[in-house]
Amino acid sequence: MPRQMLTDEHWSKLRPNLLQQGIYDKVDLRTTVEGILYRMRTGCQWRDLPEAFGSWDTVYKRFNAWSAAGTLMTVFNMLVEDPMSSG
Repeated sequence: MPRQMLTDEHWSKLRPNLLQQGIYDKVDLRTTVEGILYRMRTGCQWRDLPEAFGSWDTVYKRFNAWSAAGTLMTVFNMLVEDPMSSG
């Protein structure tokens, strides 16, 4: 498994913000978010995303949908305004 970026503490604060924005709480939500962060950190092609993050196609589709809807930007702005907030 590639190194993860989110500690359990980080995830406990990020998850409520994602859910507040209408992101469905699937079992693999954290893995998907980790996959998006991995891709952003490394700059790899979506197709080269390690299998540990699930199907690259699923991670890409969720990233694309959340970006197009402005969901990711809203969550990032919430974190910038109050990084210790949990929702």
